[in-house]
Amino acid sequence: MVNENKSKKILLLYALIGLGFVVFLSVMLITTLKSRHLPSLYTEKSSKSERGSIISADGFHIATTKKLYKAVVNNRYIDPQKEDLFIELFSIYSGIDPLRVKKRLHKQKGLVVLSYLIPEKQAQYLKKLAYELRQYKVFMELKNERTGLRSVHGLSIIESGETRLYPYGDVLTPIIGYPQKLEDDGYTRIRGIKGLEKRFDNELSSRQDGSSRGKRDVNSYIILNKDSFTKANLNGLNIKLTIPISLQIKLERMCSNMKEELRAKQVMLAIMDSKTGRVLSMATSNRFLPKDIQKSDYPFLNSGMVEYSFEPGSVIKPITFALLLDKKRINPYDLVNGHNGKFRIGQKVITDEHKFAWLSAEDVIVHSSNVGIAQLAQKLSGFEFHEGLKSFGFTKKSTPDLIYEKAGSLPSINQLNRDIYKATCSYGYSMRANLMQLLRAYSAFNNNGRTIKPQIVDSFIDEFKTQTKIENEEAVQVIQSATASRMKDILIKTVNKGTGTKAITPGLVVGGKTGTAHIVERGQYVNKYNTAFIGFANDKNVNLTIGAIVIQPKKSQFASQTAVPTFKKAVDILIEDGYLKPDIVK
Repeated sequence: MVNENKSKKILLLYALIGLGFVVFLSVMLITTLKSRHLPSLYTEKSSKSERGSIISADGFHIATTKKLYKAVVNNRYIDPQKEDLFIELFSIYSGIDPLRVKKRLHKQKGLVVLSYLIPEKQAQYLKKLAYELRQYKVFMELKNERTGLRSVHGLSIIESGETRLYPYGDVLTPIIGYPQKLEDDGYTRIRGIKGLEKRFDNELSSRQDGSSRGKRDVNSYIILNKDSFTKANLNGLNIKLTIPISLQIKLERMCSNMKEELRAKQVMLAIMDSKTGRVLSMATSNRFLPKDIQKSDYPFLNSGMVEYSFEPGSVIKPITFALLLDKKRINPYDLVNGHNGKFRIGQKVITDEHKFAWLSAEDVIVHSSNVGIAQLAQKLSGFEFHEGLKSFGFTKKSTPDLIYEKAGSLPSINQLNRDIYKATCSYGYSMRANLMQLLRAYSAFNNNGRTIKPQIVDSFIDEFKTQTKIENEEAVQVIQSATASRMKDILIKTVNKGTGTKAITPGLVVGGKTGTAHIVERGQYVNKYNTAFIGFANDKNVNLTIGAIVIQPKKSQFASQTAVPTFKKAVDILIEDGYLKPDIVK
């Protein structure tokens, strides 16, 4: 009996051990198969690359990018007894009014975005604040009803996008242009819409976001070794311009003052090195704030330098004269009948402001005679005239650095075979051009007969400070050097003795031509005018081509009273800032 009880006990013991073993295996199996919230051995971090900047020739960032962050908090986790403390501290660190923070905080239950527009510097402060708030137990530990786990959700500062900054306000607009915001997988990116922002959008845009992945240490930092992976952050390229901001600001201020003085719709000015094509300034009185565009700014959003096409008037006369001179159809000393200021071609009577009986061919330019140039132009065939104007760059885009250019128009060859079209086109009617085309055309008179394209962008610069220079296109020989030299003398004479006397600057070689043209509205010429003065100002070392356009001045319809003084004021500023140095013997 005793042995039997002993056997039962041993059997029971084995059964209990077996059962325990089965339970142990079951627990191990469940533990193995059950999903667990274990901390990962790996961690990953990413960073967003930025849009490149637009930088002036003297090194100032005219357009640049700043990262923005958003502050997110789950208000359920905020201890009600410490809510006021949270609001006060967040307000101090973020610079946002406490009442606004409180209103945002109570907008809804759960996740709340307190701000989308936190600058990078403040974001760093708020990240430190988030840590301190946890230490002071401003956030409570709550149980997740779905998972059953308890956790604390505090203040999160998350990179949300980028914004474009224009530290110098409206300087160089609308050449720079303006951007718009685009959502890229929850991240706000910037894309160009007009001007340089649009033309070089691909170069300015961020090229590659950075990321790192690898095993983490106890502090969740990535252990950088052969097993880790890092992708470099490649920002967009910076664009360096040929335009110095210090000069640009002064010339823009001058244009604004001249607009007011002349009661004009707009005043535009462009300055270019005649030999290299490097643009020193593109100034206009009509500008806007890219970050605060108003409805009243809409007419100014287009770059008038290339997007405003107009009948240029008498500034075309030197081009016509140069074509005649180059083909040896005239001699500067030939006598031309001025017909006392009136000359009929077909049904049209061509008139002059000043009456001349006879004048030399070159004085047709000096005194701006419509009657004289209309007769001289008849010596060109329609084909020669048309191709000659095209060779000077008319109907072609003036510069590769700007977009949406209106290239203008010319009468057809057949039209130019007719005397009346030949006459009107010879003094700048029946055709259209923009300021930068005129600047390029006139560069031939200051560059031995070669035209040069205006260049606004100097170079691209990457984040490693590697600078890639942009080479300008080669100058194009459009007239012989001897022709250009004679035209240069005629334009100097025009300033010294003709319609441009107000541009005289002692110690500098100054030449140019005035132009006044009626404006067409609804197919009819009206009593409104555009005035122009295109020319050059040279010292011993520097040759500059300069163009001034005044749109619809009310003070005077004459270029000598409007565009020429604008040109002269620009030359004075160039002297003041050391870009031109008059040769004056004291």
